Amino acid sequence: MAMKGKLCLAIFLFFLLALCSNLAMATEKKVVEDPELKTCKHQCKQQREYSEDDKRICMQMCDKYREMKQKREKQIEEEIRRKKEHEMEEKGNHHHHHSEEEEEEEEEEEKEEKENPYVFEDNDFDTRVDTEDGRECVLQKFTKKSKFLQGIQNFRLAILEANPRSFVSPRHFDSEAVFVDVKGRATIGLVIEDKTERFNLEPGDIMRIPAGTPVYVVNRDANEKLFIAQFHLPVSTPGNFEAFFGPGGKDPESVLKAFSWDVLEAALQTPRGRLEGLFSKQKKGSIFKISNEHVQALAPQTGFWPFGSSRDPFNIFSKSPTFSNQYGRLFEVGPDDKKSGLQGLNFMLTFANITKGSMSTLHYNSHATKIALVIEGDGEGRFEMACPHVSSSKSHSSYHKISARLRTGVVFVVPAGHPFVTIASKKSNLLILCFEVNARGNKKLNFAGKRNIVSALDKNAKELAFNYPAEKVDEIFNRDEQFFFPGPYTFEESEDSGRAYA
Repeated sequence: MAMKGKLCLAIFLFFLLALCSNLAMATEKKVVEDPELKTCKHQCKQQREYSEDDKRICMQMCDKYREMKQKREKQIEEEIRRKKEHEMEEKGNHHHHHSEEEEEEEEEEEKEEKENPYVFEDNDFDTRVDTEDGRECVLQKFTKKSKFLQGIQNFRLAILEANPRSFVSPRHFDSEAVFVDVKGRATIGLVIEDKTERFNLEPGDIMRIPAGTPVYVVNRDANEKLFIAQFHLPVSTPGNFEAFFGPGGKDPESVLKAFSWDVLEAALQTPRGRLEGLFSKQKKGSIFKISNEHVQALAPQTGFWPFGSSRDPFNIFSKSPTFSNQYGRLFEVGPDDKKSGLQGLNFMLTFANITKGSMSTLHYNSHATKIALVIEGDGEGRFEMACPHVSSSKSHSSYHKISARLRTGVVFVVPAGHPFVTIASKKSNLLILCFEVNARGNKKLNFAGKRNIVSALDKNAKELAFNYPAEKVDEIFNRDEQFFFPGPYTFEESEDSGRAYA
């Protein structure tokens, strides 16, 4: 064995040197017999310490290493051929028309939009419930799409849709949940201790659902579909939450059916046959149509207490907007609003209505990460964000432009510190509901308009940073509007008419 080991090493070193010395001649015409192979076999025969078997093995290995050499030569030939073909293609592409280059850039932008780690479309939602009368969809875990979203990996977003006069069966969640009535009129029932409290919801109403609280929902409208956005903060399994149906049967399946019959008989003091009858009745699914009489029977009872319940839903539009002008309005509800139900969640809810043809200012959040949902309506537009994490093959900039077309149902995420802008189309307003996590101490810092951070910078630092006179810098960044401005379409039109800024 020692002899064979030395034999292999000797032949390997010989051919390694031969291979390296002959790579440059790999593409030349080969002779009938490889001289290195001939030399190798000759040396095998001349080794006196080798037995006949050793010599035979030695010559076989010479042939094997010759095959390795020929394989490498073919690889080099293939690489040279491909390189020449690539050079020819580049020369041919150099003569293509400029419009084709623009089309390629547009295709690249569309590809980047599809691969955008901060934007979620319809196919990023998983359908958990789907019946003739409604459905529930849950957005995939944020970290499933991008490692850059680890800061919000524990949060989940879900959408409930219910047809007119439909009932969403009672369930509880292993998560804290915030329900927001986006569209339609709902009745919601919460089991609090030993009774059910019922409330009517209107668009803009916020209702906090504590973890483990049984809850049902009714679409009490006879004509309009109900849309409720659900923001979940899981308490047991980070990034995952589940709905547990207690009252139910086969569909939705009651969680009680997971237990043994003898356990259920003992717990409920009821024989198995009767229990089987109870759990076999419900087969309509977790969302189903109900009669007008049932809707009325589930309506909140009118009491005589003039101040309402402490659990009454809080409407985001009951507050004055934080920013408001002819170009848009921004409403905010945070953990410091005592009646909002958001206390202790380090969470803020915002609603932006951007007037058609207008835009938000270029700004960023100091602490909060924004999870934004373009809500039901005629909203459409676009979103742009500067990101240092994502690279682009088309740009050598330190910051990559993240962009996306916005329409109803699209979700986009803006991490803290990332400057961004949202723009409404010229055809319709853009309506965006936002869940902002890590909201305590958060500040919205603007690059343009009143109280912008550039103008607030002291004169000397400003001139050093831009290498430009401070007064000229202020002329560019200062403007009369605050937070919402006329959009780029308006500016383009003013340029075309000769009224652009000097």
